[in-house]
Amino acid sequence: MGEVFRARDTRLDRTVAVKILSAELGASAQFKLRFEREAKAISQLSHPHICVLYDVGETTLEATAPGDSISLVSAPHSVSYLVMEYLEGETLADRIARGPLPLHEVIRYAIQIADALDKAHRQGVIHRDLKPGNVMLTRSGAKLLDFGLARTDAVVSPAAGLTDLPTQHKPLTQEGTILGTFQYMAPEQLEAQEADARTDIFAFGCLLYEMATGLRAFQGKTRTSLIAAIVSAQPQPITEIQPLTPPALDHVIQRCLQKDPEDRWQSAHDIAEELRWISAAGSQAGVAAPLINRRRSRERLAWIAAATALVAAIAAATVAARLSGREERIYKAHLVAPANAGFATLGEHSGSLTLSPDGRYLTFAGRDAEGKVRLMLRRVDSLTAEPLAGTDGAMFPFWSPDSRSLAFFADGKLKKIDLAGSPPVILADAPRGRSGGWNREGIILFSPHSVTGIQQVSSGGGTATPATELDGSQGETTHRWATFLPDGKHFLYMAGTHGGGTRSEANAIYIGTLGSKERKLLLHTRSNVLYASGHLLYLRDAVLMAHPFDTRRLELQGEPVPIAENIRYDVAFFRAVFAASENGLLVYQTGSSDRNVTLAWHSFAGEKGEPLGEPALYGDLAFSPDGRHLMMEIEDPGSGTTDLWLYDVSRNVRTRFTFEPGSEGSPVWSPDGSAVIYSTTTGARRELKLKKVRGSGEEETLLGSEEGKDPSSWSPDGRHVAYVRDDFTGKTKSDIWILPLEGDRTPFPFLQTPFAEWSPFFSPDGRWILYGSDESGRSEVYIAPFPGPGGKWQVSTNGAAFGVWRQNGKEIVITGGDSGLRTIPVRIDGDAIELGSPTLHQRFTNVVAGTLHPDGERLLLGMQKTIEENVPVTLISNWLSDLETRTAAAR
Repeated sequence: MGEVFRARDTRLDRTVAVKILSAELGASAQFKLRFEREAKAISQLSHPHICVLYDVGETTLEATAPGDSISLVSAPHSVSYLVMEYLEGETLADRIARGPLPLHEVIRYAIQIADALDKAHRQGVIHRDLKPGNVMLTRSGAKLLDFGLARTDAVVSPAAGLTDLPTQHKPLTQEGTILGTFQYMAPEQLEAQEADARTDIFAFGCLLYEMATGLRAFQGKTRTSLIAAIVSAQPQPITEIQPLTPPALDHVIQRCLQKDPEDRWQSAHDIAEELRWISAAGSQAGVAAPLINRRRSRERLAWIAAATALVAAIAAATVAARLSGREERIYKAHLVAPANAGFATLGEHSGSLTLSPDGRYLTFAGRDAEGKVRLMLRRVDSLTAEPLAGTDGAMFPFWSPDSRSLAFFADGKLKKIDLAGSPPVILADAPRGRSGGWNREGIILFSPHSVTGIQQVSSGGGTATPATELDGSQGETTHRWATFLPDGKHFLYMAGTHGGGTRSEANAIYIGTLGSKERKLLLHTRSNVLYASGHLLYLRDAVLMAHPFDTRRLELQGEPVPIAENIRYDVAFFRAVFAASENGLLVYQTGSSDRNVTLAWHSFAGEKGEPLGEPALYGDLAFSPDGRHLMMEIEDPGSGTTDLWLYDVSRNVRTRFTFEPGSEGSPVWSPDGSAVIYSTTTGARRELKLKKVRGSGEEETLLGSEEGKDPSSWSPDGRHVAYVRDDFTGKTKSDIWILPLEGDRTPFPFLQTPFAEWSPFFSPDGRWILYGSDESGRSEVYIAPFPGPGGKWQVSTNGAAFGVWRQNGKEIVITGGDSGLRTIPVRIDGDAIELGSPTLHQRFTNVVAGTLHPDGERLLLGMQKTIEENVPVTLISNWLSDLETRTAAAR
């Protein structure tokens, strides 16, 4: 009927939408009457989910040249126009084109549209053209548009027939095959009978069906078959298309789509109230099994062992007892992993064990029939688990409050997936993402990197903004494990340090507040934390603790009580393996607390040689240039601090090298082997120090500040040291800096970008630096000229974390990622570099420390004991009552 322009209201200084009746239609009395009818209809309606009408009038259009702006000037013989609210967002039709909406969005928007229809109907206005293209989705919710075909007397003239059909749309590929408005017309409209509010209700049912499924309720290859379907056929129940849909919502839609208006809902108000009940009831409204990867394996991933069958009975009894209001009993059982899958809960799969808030679902990482590691989903009252499509390589999953969606990290992004079956949606960049929290207002908190503060983003995606900032004065290098408290405004998170040991005062649990940088210290620990059943759950010395917590005062109460011992803990990620739901379920995994590392020689082909030294908690390792001595970083299991030890390889003798009260690490040898530069952390102070290897000389402080810094490589000419400096503001994450060892020793940046860079390593001739970076969205290894400027070359192609040069300068060894240990030939021609094809040597697993011997032919690797993935998971129902019973018995 018209054209719509974005315009500027110069009187009130606001952006508006101007709808103009096109010149061809302006000459028609019928269309002009319709245009006036739209103005009158909108003017009667004041509702937050109906587009606002600001003005109506007539004008001429003036434009001096093509491309000039159009001005509206009052004049006789002018065209009609409406000035309306300008809406930023997308139409519901555009949103549905990307797939079905998440259930919580379907219900939310449906309530808003139903409320808008109810307002219109109470004013005697029938829309008659309700369809996805006439609904806008904005930040404030849904907005109902286009009342051009509205009637204020609620009667359609039979004479109008099908010649006065609403706005046309082409939903199929062949232009003109089908008129889109047919898809949403009630049978009485097609039969030219009277239309009333119930006609809009039929269209609303079509709209709701399409939102929930992504499919039209009625379809046909021709106009005739489409009309026949609307008049006589029933659409497929949405519970068959989206199994997680509550049956109550299916009932609402089916009743909207009844052929006889008398059998439909009789008012939009009743529909809105029914939808509100479904929203409030949540899972109580009834939820079917989730849609998982439909490419089922030939062999079902069956749960083995009789204990698993017991768990299903336990869960069913627990749910039944809760729904019936009867007193719950306490059940305990071991969950056994599916055959060929295993509970992969540490390392790259850390944090994969979760419970949905409603306690119905369990996730963990496992292998599907194709050998791919994905998130596995299992109903607690079921005997089977299935892989979730689209979750390859997913890390640190966390749930939406309604238990219908999962967020996770993969491919350098924060993603979400609806269990109803829609594909993953990217929400934000997260090169090294850590787990997060999700509140009922659709705000997600997450850590995009291992060395940044926490950020927040909408569950619908958008620009992420800082929620916390690292405090360098406290020695903090990371904020992670954010999780919301019940009010959705306050949240818990762990602030920690990568140095200083597990018992550093920098490792602590805080309460943060949305929209504020203020925070409140709760306790000291290096662990994930969550709120459940009136308690904070966290790990302390391998013991899972429950500490009473007052959510009103935001304070801990009394003393913590132990729940279980020997909890499996991932020291690399500062995370323990446990999860809890809102209905009293608790799961955790126990495992050996022996974290000792065994050093041994390995060839590039994977052949294992003799062990070196005794097992210990080894960290960074560095050989002297002649290969006769090894500097070792070793953690003291009692204090959690680290010290440097000097190991004589030929004599098999280890002597302590540093004696400071804090933690020392990241040793780097001088080119002549006479001295070592290392980092030290004492409280909040982070320093670089130099110490001679022989003699009793004192340490020399090279750099001292509260900024995190770790040396990585000493230039062959002895003049520079490359080190990594953490950016606590989160703007550049971690950067590569150069410390001159001559002159005034003023450090300068070598690489300072919005991305993270790490592990710089000088080439044997000192002209190039090898380093790691996440600028591509995942970890890769690059080469750049030193001191610069110049371009850079990407060395790895399938992901890698670290790289070193062989002494001949003609080959690079890279490792990390999914592609194992590789060597890559390199040829330097002036200022250009030519890289050859990589050679894969071996994939080493469970490596926590390692270095290349100066001869370039063998590796010294430190490996932890193989982590068994088939260790059962313990499940406890009504865990708080169990805790109280045991505590009372102990008294």
